[in-house]
Amino acid sequence: MKPLEDLRILAIEQYGAGPFGSVHLADLGAEVIKIEDPTAGGDVGRYVPPYQEGADSLFFEAFNRNKRSISLDLNTAEGRTIFNDLVKVSDVVYSNLRGDVPAKIGITYSDLAHLNPAIVCCSLSGFGMTGPRSAEPGYDYVLQGIAGWMDITGEPSGPPTKSGLSLVDYSGGLVAAITMLAAVHAARRDGVGSDCDLSLFDTALSMLTYPAIWALNGDFVPTRTHHSAHPSLVPFQAFEASDGWIVIACPKEKFWTRLAETIGRPELGSAELYATFTARRENAGTLLPILDSIFGTRSVLDWLTELRAAGVPCGPVNTVPEALADAQTEARGMIIETEHPRFGTVRQVRSAVRIGDSVPDYRRAPQLNEDYDYVLRDVLHYDIATDTNTNTAEATTTEERP
Repeated sequence: MKPLEDLRILAIEQYGAGPFGSVHLADLGAEVIKIEDPTAGGDVGRYVPPYQEGADSLFFEAFNRNKRSISLDLNTAEGRTIFNDLVKVSDVVYSNLRGDVPAKIGITYSDLAHLNPAIVCCSLSGFGMTGPRSAEPGYDYVLQGIAGWMDITGEPSGPPTKSGLSLVDYSGGLVAAITMLAAVHAARRDGVGSDCDLSLFDTALSMLTYPAIWALNGDFVPTRTHHSAHPSLVPFQAFEASDGWIVIACPKEKFWTRLAETIGRPELGSAELYATFTARRENAGTLLPILDSIFGTRSVLDWLTELRAAGVPCGPVNTVPEALADAQTEARGMIIETEHPRFGTVRQVRSAVRIGDSVPDYRRAPQLNEDYDYVLRDVLHYDIATDTNTNTAEATTTEERP
């Protein structure tokens, strides 16, 4: 069996944060049933350009492989009946709606416990279900600003800068995935489910980690650093070579002495001005110009060859295509393929989660409402007469459900 083959998640999810959390669980075998609102055209991620046609997009494909889709309007009696029956045979109701919405539409634990006492109701919202901002929408870019990330990203002389990726969304999704697994474990052990109130704000704030503890317990003020340098370790940053950029890291003293020897300046490794973490931080103003001038004399490939041979942590600043073509990418099997009726063969990156030697099966993301009949017949065991174009169902059960 796949690791999570016995887990069923009802996902009222959209865009990136929510679907990114559940796609890892789907890759591990969980049955993730996307509940998509037919009045809104389903998950808004279906319509994100570029590479978008009809209700399909490559953006949507990236977050929704191995999932199923059913269109249900939870504001109708028919839609709510089907949803309630799904709650009875599921482990999790997972949503990434605004913080005040789960209670409004009746998908909290108190709303659903009478249907399934062990149900886990996991909400990932912008700001959580409590606090003065709970009713505000929250998006990655906004949260990177609010949580202080943008203030410490970019060049000191430049504007506040966001990450090139939606890291708050993705981190929030991973937090949700961990939370769901822990909450289901507890529910199966105790027979009682729970609410899980998660937020992108909490996620982004928690990821401040050591800059936060320095700021909370001293006079440290996190600031932007030149060439993306580490806030306290020197050297630990990007350097410009003759034909590109290279990142060099010395998070241990042994790496600094190796670096000094590799660049032909072994005396720097033992010089009192640069011999320790603290000394190099205090004297970065004299050390870094020396290193800048040295690294500018040779190519990225030349430096990487020598630094790797010396055991100094380093790497090129790749473009995205270069990263996808890296030999390590191929060796780790990080690019997978699925077949899509509109886009043909779709190549994308896989989940980084690995368990044992098994290789997950990959199925393309579902088309809107594609699994309506499957869910009603195979999951709920209805005798159905359906019209999947209007998303209505006349259904009767063929067996008792728990």
